[in-house]
Amino acid sequence: MYKNEFDKYIASKKLSNSFVFFGESPFLIDMYTRMLSNIDDANILSYYHDEYDFNSAKAHLSQGSLFGDRNILIIKSEKKIPKKELDTLLGLCEKNPDNIFIYAYYGSDHKTYNNKKTFAKTKAMSVRFFHPKEYEAQNIILNVAQEKNVKIDKYTISHLLKIHNGDVALAANEIEKFRVYDREITTKDVDTLVYGLAEVNLDAFIQKLFAKKDYRDDLQSILEHGEDEIRIVSAITAYITQLYMFNIYIRVNGAPNAIEILGYRAPNFVIEQKAAMALKVKPEVYFKLHELLLLNELKMKSSHIDKGAILFSTLIKLQKLI
Repeated sequence: MYKNEFDKYIASKKLSNSFVFFGESPFLIDMYTRMLSNIDDANILSYYHDEYDFNSAKAHLSQGSLFGDRNILIIKSEKKIPKKELDTLLGLCEKNPDNIFIYAYYGSDHKTYNNKKTFAKTKAMSVRFFHPKEYEAQNIILNVAQEKNVKIDKYTISHLLKIHNGDVALAANEIEKFRVYDREITTKDVDTLVYGLAEVNLDAFIQKLFAKKDYRDDLQSILEHGEDEIRIVSAITAYITQLYMFNIYIRVNGAPNAIEILGYRAPNFVIEQKAAMALKVKPEVYFKLHELLLLNELKMKSSHIDKGAILFSTLIKLQKLI
Protein backbone atom coordinates (compact mmCIF):
# COMPACT_ATOMS: atom_id res chain seq x y z
CA MET A 1 0.00 0.00 0.00
CA TYR A 2 0.95 3.66 -0.18
CA LYS A 3 1.17 6.39 2.47
CA ASN A 4 -2.36 7.77 2.02
CA GLU A 5 -3.97 4.37 2.52
CA PHE A 6 -1.73 3.64 5.50
CA ASP A 7 -2.65 6.97 7.09
CA LYS A 8 -6.32 5.93 6.98
CA TYR A 9 -5.50 2.74 8.87
CA ILE A 10 -3.64 4.80 11.47
CA ALA A 11 -6.55 7.25 11.80
CA SER A 12 -9.06 4.44 12.25
CA LYS A 13 -6.70 2.58 14.64
CA LYS A 14 -6.97 -0.57 12.53
CA LEU A 15 -3.29 -1.42 12.48
CA SER A 16 -1.45 -4.70 12.42
CA ASN A 17 1.52 -5.25 14.73
CA SER A 18 4.07 -5.94 11.97
CA PHE A 19 5.23 -3.52 9.31
CA VAL A 20 7.56 -3.47 6.29
CA PHE A 21 8.52 0.05 5.23
CA PHE A 22 10.42 0.76 2.01
CA GLY A 23 10.57 3.17 -0.92
CA GLU A 24 12.23 6.35 -2.09
CA SER A 25 11.91 8.48 1.06
CA PRO A 26 14.23 7.57 3.97
CA PHE A 27 12.76 10.51 5.88
CA LEU A 28 9.21 9.11 5.80
CA ILE A 29 10.45 5.61 6.60
CA ASP A 30 12.18 7.02 9.68
CA MET A 31 9.22 9.19 10.63
CA TYR A 32 6.68 6.36 10.60
CA THR A 33 9.09 4.01 12.36
CA ARG A 34 9.43 6.52 15.21
CA MET A 35 5.68 7.12 15.28
CA LEU A 36 4.73 3.46 15.61
CA SER A 37 7.44 2.60 18.10
CA ASN A 38 6.77 5.58 20.39
CA ILE A 39 5.10 3.54 23.12
CA ASP A 40 5.64 4.21 26.81
CA ASP A 41 7.51 1.51 28.75
CA ALA A 42 8.01 -0.62 25.63
CA ASN A 43 11.01 -2.94 25.54
CA ILE A 44 12.68 -1.89 22.27
CA LEU A 45 15.43 -3.78 20.47
CA SER A 46 16.85 -1.93 17.46
CA TYR A 47 19.27 -3.16 14.82
CA TYR A 48 20.97 -0.75 12.43
CA HIS A 49 22.28 -1.94 9.07
CA ASP A 50 24.91 -4.66 9.67
CA GLU A 51 24.03 -5.22 13.34
CA TYR A 52 21.09 -7.54 12.60
CA ASP A 53 21.24 -10.95 14.26
CA PHE A 54 18.39 -13.35 13.51
CA ASN A 55 18.63 -15.47 16.67
CA SER A 56 18.49 -12.55 19.09
CA ALA A 57 15.78 -10.86 17.03
CA LYS A 58 13.70 -14.05 17.13
CA ALA A 59 14.28 -14.40 20.87
CA HIS A 60 13.11 -10.82 21.47
CA LEU A 61 9.78 -11.42 19.71
CA SER A 62 9.36 -14.89 21.18
CA GLN A 63 9.55 -13.86 24.81
CA GLY A 64 6.79 -12.18 26.74
CA SER A 65 7.57 -9.09 28.76
CA LEU A 66 8.22 -9.64 32.46
CA PHE A 67 6.23 -6.52 33.35
CA GLY A 68 3.37 -6.83 30.90
CA ASP A 69 4.64 -4.14 28.49
CA ARG A 70 5.33 -4.64 24.81
CA ASN A 71 8.39 -5.94 23.04
CA ILE A 72 9.26 -3.96 19.92
CA LEU A 73 11.78 -5.10 17.31
CA ILE A 74 13.11 -2.54 14.80
CA ILE A 75 15.43 -3.52 11.97
CA LYS A 76 16.88 -0.75 9.78
CA SER A 77 18.95 -1.96 6.86
CA GLU A 78 19.91 -1.43 3.24
CA LYS A 79 20.31 -5.20 2.91
CA LYS A 80 17.34 -7.51 2.61
CA ILE A 81 16.55 -9.89 5.43
CA PRO A 82 16.49 -13.49 4.09
CA LYS A 83 12.87 -14.38 3.27
CA LYS A 84 12.70 -17.36 5.64
CA GLU A 85 13.94 -15.23 8.52
CA LEU A 86 11.54 -12.38 7.69
CA ASP A 87 8.62 -14.85 7.50
CA THR A 88 9.61 -16.26 10.90
CA LEU A 89 9.70 -12.82 12.54
CA LEU A 90 6.35 -11.87 11.02
CA GLY A 91 4.89 -15.18 12.16
CA LEU A 92 6.04 -14.57 15.74
CA CYS A 93 4.18 -11.26 15.73
CA GLU A 94 1.00 -13.00 14.66
CA LYS A 95 1.33 -15.42 17.60
CA ASN A 96 1.82 -12.56 20.05
CA PRO A 97 -0.29 -9.50 19.16
CA ASP A 98 1.23 -7.51 22.05
CA ASN A 99 4.60 -7.35 20.30
CA ILE A 100 5.52 -5.09 17.36
CA PHE A 101 7.95 -5.67 14.51
CA ILE A 102 9.06 -2.87 12.16
CA TYR A 103 11.35 -3.67 9.24
CA ALA A 104 12.64 -0.43 7.69
CA TYR A 105 14.29 -1.32 4.40
CA TYR A 106 16.37 1.47 2.80
CA GLY A 107 17.64 -0.43 -0.23
CA SER A 108 16.57 0.27 -3.79
CA ASP A 109 15.65 -3.30 -4.75
CA HIS A 110 12.14 -3.36 -3.34
CA LYS A 111 10.17 -4.97 -6.17
CA THR A 112 9.34 -8.05 -4.10
CA TYR A 113 8.12 -5.94 -1.17
CA ASN A 114 5.92 -3.94 -3.53
CA ASN A 115 4.22 -7.15 -4.70
CA LYS A 116 0.91 -7.69 -2.89
CA LYS A 117 1.42 -11.45 -2.95
CA THR A 118 4.65 -11.26 -0.92
CA PHE A 119 2.86 -10.66 2.38
CA ALA A 120 -0.59 -11.93 1.39
CA LYS A 121 -0.44 -14.84 3.89
CA THR A 122 0.53 -12.56 6.79
CA LYS A 123 -1.04 -9.64 8.65
CA ALA A 124 1.99 -7.49 7.91
CA MET A 125 1.37 -4.02 6.50
CA SER A 126 3.76 -3.33 3.64
CA VAL A 127 4.06 0.39 2.85
CA ARG A 128 5.97 2.13 0.07
CA PHE A 129 6.95 5.74 0.75
CA PHE A 130 7.61 8.06 -2.18
CA HIS A 131 9.30 11.46 -1.85
CA PRO A 132 6.63 13.80 -0.45
CA LYS A 133 4.91 16.09 -2.91
CA GLU A 134 5.25 19.81 -2.27
CA TYR A 135 2.03 20.17 -0.26
CA GLU A 136 2.84 17.00 1.73
CA ALA A 137 6.33 18.28 2.51
CA GLN A 138 4.88 21.60 3.71
CA ASN A 139 2.42 19.81 6.01
CA ILE A 140 5.18 17.61 7.43
CA ILE A 141 7.38 20.60 8.24
CA LEU A 142 4.37 22.44 9.68
CA ASN A 143 3.70 19.50 12.03
CA VAL A 144 7.37 19.43 13.07
CA ALA A 145 7.20 23.16 13.79
CA GLN A 146 4.03 22.78 15.87
CA GLU A 147 5.65 20.01 17.92
CA LYS A 148 8.56 22.33 18.68
CA ASN A 149 6.29 25.35 19.32
CA VAL A 150 7.74 27.25 16.37
CA LYS A 151 5.40 29.75 14.69
CA ILE A 152 5.87 29.61 10.93
CA ASP A 153 3.44 29.85 8.01
CA LYS A 154 3.33 27.73 4.87
CA TYR A 155 4.79 30.47 2.68
CA THR A 156 7.92 30.58 4.85
CA ILE A 157 8.03 26.78 4.96
CA SER A 158 7.87 26.74 1.17
CA HIS A 159 10.85 29.12 1.12
CA LEU A 160 12.75 26.87 3.52
CA LEU A 161 12.06 23.79 1.38
CA LYS A 162 13.13 25.64 -1.76
CA ILE A 163 16.46 26.46 -0.15
CA HIS A 164 16.98 22.77 0.53
CA ASN A 165 15.77 21.65 -2.91
CA GLY A 166 12.69 20.00 -1.40
CA ASP A 167 14.69 17.84 1.02
CA VAL A 168 12.24 17.35 3.90
CA ALA A 169 14.86 15.89 6.25
CA LEU A 170 17.14 18.93 5.91
CA ALA A 171 14.23 21.36 6.28
CA ALA A 172 12.91 19.56 9.37
CA ASN A 173 16.34 19.73 11.01
CA GLU A 174 16.38 23.51 10.55
CA ILE A 175 13.20 24.04 12.62
CA GLU A 176 15.18 23.56 15.85
CA LYS A 177 17.15 26.74 15.08
CA PHE A 178 13.99 28.85 15.00
CA ARG A 179 13.09 28.09 18.61
CA VAL A 180 15.28 31.05 19.65
CA TYR A 181 12.55 33.40 18.41
CA ASP A 182 9.42 34.04 20.45
CA ARG A 183 7.54 35.26 17.39
CA GLU A 184 6.49 34.11 13.95
CA ILE A 185 9.40 33.13 11.69
CA THR A 186 9.87 35.13 8.48
CA THR A 187 11.68 34.34 5.24
CA LYS A 188 14.38 36.77 6.35
CA ASP A 189 14.91 34.69 9.51
CA VAL A 190 15.25 31.61 7.31
CA ASP A 191 17.90 33.27 5.14
CA THR A 192 19.75 34.48 8.23
CA LEU A 193 19.72 31.28 10.29
CA VAL A 194 19.72 28.44 7.80
CA TYR A 195 23.25 27.19 7.50
CA GLY A 196 24.11 25.89 4.07
CA LEU A 197 21.90 28.24 2.06
CA ALA A 198 24.70 28.92 -0.40
CA GLU A 199 25.79 25.27 -0.43
CA VAL A 200 22.34 24.10 -1.50
CA ASN A 201 21.95 26.84 -4.10
CA LEU A 202 25.45 26.03 -5.37
CA ASP A 203 24.48 22.39 -5.80
CA ALA A 204 21.50 23.28 -8.01
CA PHE A 205 23.62 25.81 -9.91
CA ILE A 206 26.40 23.28 -10.61
CA GLN A 207 23.89 20.70 -11.82
CA LYS A 208 22.56 23.22 -14.36
CA LEU A 209 26.12 24.05 -15.32
CA PHE A 210 26.84 20.39 -16.08
CA ALA A 211 23.56 19.96 -17.93
CA LYS A 212 24.54 22.96 -20.09
CA LYS A 213 21.38 24.81 -19.03
CA ASP A 214 20.96 28.53 -18.36
CA TYR A 215 22.46 29.04 -14.91
CA ARG A 216 22.50 32.87 -14.79
CA ASP A 217 19.56 33.33 -12.39
CA ASP A 218 21.03 30.76 -9.99
CA LEU A 219 24.43 32.44 -10.12
CA GLN A 220 22.91 35.86 -9.49
CA SER A 221 20.98 34.50 -6.48
CA ILE A 222 24.16 32.96 -5.05
CA LEU A 223 26.12 36.20 -5.45
CA GLU A 224 23.27 38.22 -3.91
CA HIS A 225 23.40 35.99 -0.83
CA GLY A 226 26.97 37.05 -0.23
CA GLU A 227 29.06 34.34 -1.87
CA ASP A 228 32.19 35.55 -3.64
CA GLU A 229 33.60 34.35 -6.93
CA ILE A 230 36.53 32.47 -5.38
CA ARG A 231 34.20 30.49 -3.14
CA ILE A 232 32.03 29.57 -6.15
CA VAL A 233 34.99 28.29 -8.18
CA SER A 234 36.23 26.37 -5.15
CA ALA A 235 32.80 24.77 -4.68
CA ILE A 236 32.67 23.71 -8.34
CA THR A 237 36.14 22.16 -8.01
CA ALA A 238 35.03 20.19 -4.93
CA TYR A 239 31.89 19.01 -6.75
CA ILE A 240 33.87 17.86 -9.80
CA THR A 241 36.35 16.06 -7.54
CA GLN A 242 33.44 14.19 -5.98
CA LEU A 243 32.09 13.24 -9.42
CA TYR A 244 35.55 12.03 -10.42
CA MET A 245 35.60 9.79 -7.33
CA PHE A 246 32.23 8.36 -8.39
CA ASN A 247 33.56 7.83 -11.93
CA ILE A 248 36.66 5.94 -10.76
CA TYR A 249 34.79 3.84 -8.20
CA ILE A 250 32.09 2.77 -10.67
CA ARG A 251 34.67 1.89 -13.33
CA VAL A 252 36.54 -0.31 -10.87
CA ASN A 253 33.63 -1.83 -8.92
CA GLY A 254 30.72 -1.64 -11.33
CA ALA A 255 28.36 0.27 -9.01
CA PRO A 256 28.59 3.25 -6.62
CA ASN A 257 28.86 2.93 -2.85
CA ALA A 258 28.08 6.17 -1.01
CA ILE A 259 29.80 5.20 2.23
CA GLU A 260 33.08 4.34 0.51
CA ILE A 261 32.98 7.33 -1.84
CA LEU A 262 31.49 10.04 0.35
CA GLY A 263 32.09 8.63 3.81
CA TYR A 264 28.38 8.77 4.72
CA ARG A 265 25.04 7.34 3.65
CA ALA A 266 23.09 9.33 1.08
CA PRO A 267 19.58 8.96 -0.38
CA ASN A 268 19.44 6.63 -3.38
CA PHE A 269 18.23 9.35 -5.74
CA VAL A 270 21.28 11.49 -4.87
CA ILE A 271 23.64 8.58 -5.48
CA GLU A 272 21.99 7.71 -8.80
CA GLN A 273 22.03 11.35 -9.90
CA LYS A 274 25.73 11.83 -9.15
CA ALA A 275 26.66 8.48 -10.67
CA ALA A 276 24.86 9.40 -13.91
CA MET A 277 26.56 12.80 -14.03
CA ALA A 278 29.96 11.30 -13.21
CA LEU A 279 29.89 8.79 -16.07
CA LYS A 280 29.05 11.43 -18.68
CA VAL A 281 32.52 12.91 -18.34
CA LYS A 282 35.61 11.01 -19.51
CA PRO A 283 38.51 10.62 -17.02
CA GLU A 284 40.86 12.74 -19.12
CA VAL A 285 38.33 15.58 -19.20
CA TYR A 286 38.25 15.67 -15.38
CA PHE A 287 41.96 16.58 -15.49
CA LYS A 288 41.26 19.49 -17.87
CA LEU A 289 38.36 20.69 -15.71
CA HIS A 290 40.47 20.70 -12.57
CA GLU A 291 43.30 22.46 -14.37
CA LEU A 292 40.95 25.17 -15.65
CA LEU A 293 39.34 25.78 -12.26
CA LEU A 294 42.52 25.77 -10.21
CA LEU A 295 44.37 28.12 -12.57
CA ASN A 296 41.50 30.60 -12.59
CA GLU A 297 41.08 30.41 -8.82
CA LEU A 298 44.76 31.29 -8.56
CA LYS A 299 44.22 34.25 -10.93
CA MET A 300 41.42 35.55 -8.72
CA LYS A 301 43.60 35.34 -5.64
CA SER A 302 46.72 36.87 -7.12
CA SER A 303 45.59 39.69 -9.41
CA HIS A 304 43.43 42.80 -9.38
CA ILE A 305 41.45 41.69 -12.41
CA ASP A 306 37.65 41.75 -12.15
CA LYS A 307 36.79 38.45 -10.41
CA GLY A 308 33.35 38.43 -11.99
CA ALA A 309 34.86 38.52 -15.47
CA ILE A 310 37.21 35.64 -14.62
CA LEU A 311 34.30 33.64 -13.20
CA PHE A 312 32.12 34.03 -16.31
CA SER A 313 35.04 33.19 -18.57
CA THR A 314 35.73 30.08 -16.51
CA LEU A 315 32.11 28.92 -16.65
CA ILE A 316 31.94 29.37 -20.42
CA LYS A 317 35.14 27.34 -20.91
CA LEU A 318 33.94 24.68 -18.45
CA GLN A 319 30.70 24.06 -20.34
CA LYS A 320 32.66 23.70 -23.60
CA LEU A 321 34.87 21.02 -22.01
CA ILE A 322 31.98 18.94 -20.69
